[in-house]
Amino acid sequence: RERRARFVGKNGACNVAHKNIREQGRFLQDVFTTLVDLKWPHTLLIFTMSFLCTWLLFGMVWWLIAFAHGDLDHSTRLQRDPGDGAAAATAAFVPCVTSIHSFTSAFLFSIEVQVTIGFGGRMVTEECPAAILVLIVQNIVGLVINAIMLGCIFMKTSQAHRRAETLIFSKHAVIALREGKLCFMLRVGDLRKSMIISATIRMQVVKKTASLEGEVVPLNQIDIQMENPVGGNSIFLVSPLIIYHVIDKNSPLYDISPMNLHHHEDLEIIVILEGVVETTGITTQARTSYLADEILWGQRFVPIVAEEDGRYSVDYSKFGNTVKVPTPSCTARQLEEDKSIM
Repeated sequence: RERRARFVGKNGACNVAHKNIREQGRFLQDVFTTLVDLKWPHTLLIFTMSFLCTWLLFGMVWWLIAFAHGDLDHSTRLQRDPGDGAAAATAAFVPCVTSIHSFTSAFLFSIEVQVTIGFGGRMVTEECPAAILVLIVQNIVGLVINAIMLGCIFMKTSQAHRRAETLIFSKHAVIALREGKLCFMLRVGDLRKSMIISATIRMQVVKKTASLEGEVVPLNQIDIQMENPVGGNSIFLVSPLIIYHVIDKNSPLYDISPMNLHHHEDLEIIVILEGVVETTGITTQARTSYLADEILWGQRFVPIVAEEDGRYSVDYSKFGNTVKVPTPSCTARQLEEDKSIM
């Protein structure tokens, strides 16, 4: 049988495509989140076009104000007749914005106003109240665009999934005996020294199921209990930990043996680690999954923590290494029945 597609990738990405969404307008109701979710090329394009469009728009407004007030005609006459008459006309005429001769100069003044460069060659005079009003409006619009775009870029660079890149899971999971019981085990670690506060871990089995009424659920998610060295779901992830699940009568893995393990093509085990980033206070989540052929029966993870010179040293080169250990080649149900008979 062909192996089915993953529900969650090894890197934590969800393999789900959303199609035929009719209410696309809902995304525009939350514009900021939509901008943050966009890919970087699209974000940078919107960032650039928002400034260019407002510069062009207000450049046109400044040009129209100069045109309506006669600044452009006056500047043209001065350029054609720079004599004594031109000097007298200069003393009598006050433009709305000085040194605007064309649309190009109006565009440059628009840039100066919005980004507050202020080269000093152009400025608004008190001759036109409309020009002062446009100056106020453009400053407010520029501040709003700066706040939205800079906030968007900050959120994209500080997204929680960036921190999850340094939370690692073992490539394979293993099934072996622990305290006389078959256990599903995996190893999780944090590459950074800054900790994940209130870290919790949970696990789900995703598989195709059918109800008694004949309803087929293609991706049925079943929570299963995880155990860890400190008890409960909370973990103190200061060094790599082996998290395990005891395969008992309440486990979906209760009837799985090494002979039929790789015949469960529909079996996928998802592991989710959540916590608060110590340095930023942002909640982060790291995910991975294990298919049936990524579960090793009769293997155990090798120790990677050792004490050296009064400190504990972690050898991450052995993070995913396993060794074979004696393990019964039967299901957890059969093992439990054999113990009850003995």
